[in-house]
Amino acid sequence: MKGKRTEQHSIGVIGGSGLYDIEGLKSVRRVQVRTPFGSPSDAITVGTLAGVKVAFLSRHGRGHKLNPSEINYRANIYALKSLGVTRVISVSAVGSMKESISPGHVVMPDQFIDLTKRRSSTFFEGGMVAHVAFGEPICSHLAQAVVAAGKQAGATLHRGGTYLCMEGPQFSTKAESRLYRQWGVDVIGMTNMPEAKLAREAELCYATLALVTDYDCWHETEEAVTVEVILDTLHQNVVLAKRIVQTVMPSLAASRACACGQALDHAIVTDRRSVPAAATKKLGLLIRRVFARKKGTK
Repeated sequence: MKGKRTEQHSIGVIGGSGLYDIEGLKSVRRVQVRTPFGSPSDAITVGTLAGVKVAFLSRHGRGHKLNPSEINYRANIYALKSLGVTRVISVSAVGSMKESISPGHVVMPDQFIDLTKRRSSTFFEGGMVAHVAFGEPICSHLAQAVVAAGKQAGATLHRGGTYLCMEGPQFSTKAESRLYRQWGVDVIGMTNMPEAKLAREAELCYATLALVTDYDCWHETEEAVTVEVILDTLHQNVVLAKRIVQTVMPSLAASRACACGQALDHAIVTDRRSVPAAATKKLGLLIRRVFARKKGTK
């Protein structure tokens, strides 16, 4: 299947570690999507949840086959966009960098620090340049809806805070962990960058549902961070995350009232007449709205 598609599945859910499916979906089918940026992490499960169209993608693939640096973030976001997704809820496992944020808690960060090194972080290349505004990387409207659903679902939830995204797949050294705490970050993870940047370029609303699995290795009185410790808490968190996703869906049925859908209005700086035909074709799904608007402008 090619990237162009007219079906509308307005809410995208990207499942991180431990979240490989969404329960309660109706009229379910799995769709293989090909994109100009390669294949996404897995086939995308589409269906309806609480009457809302949903497209679910396992970030690491079923069976957890991809490490954070191997994930094709561009293909994932492009594939969701091609299916008509307008909002993305990113469910992600994270470590806590603060005593007050305990394993089992949920954080809705509103800022990021990107320390990744090996990942393609933009769609715009090959003759077309765009600089999207990213000062507020999270859609506040979407985050507000998820926060309300989290409270209704009984989560111990922290609104706001900074998510530091490291490259991985190794965990932090103690020196790194202590440094990040000096920076005042709240949680640390390995997957939300460049995912959030690409969502903005694709004009999608984006919000992170961060599931705290452990204290990073800075914590002297807790066990060292191990996969076993993380997975034990993660299984409990996943049940809660599914409940939050199910709870939030009805509130997302209405059209968007935010500016995320116009992120490219003033971002593309390349003169349209100078854009190579290959770039126009490759980025057609992303730029169609902006180029059509500019064509109609006198």
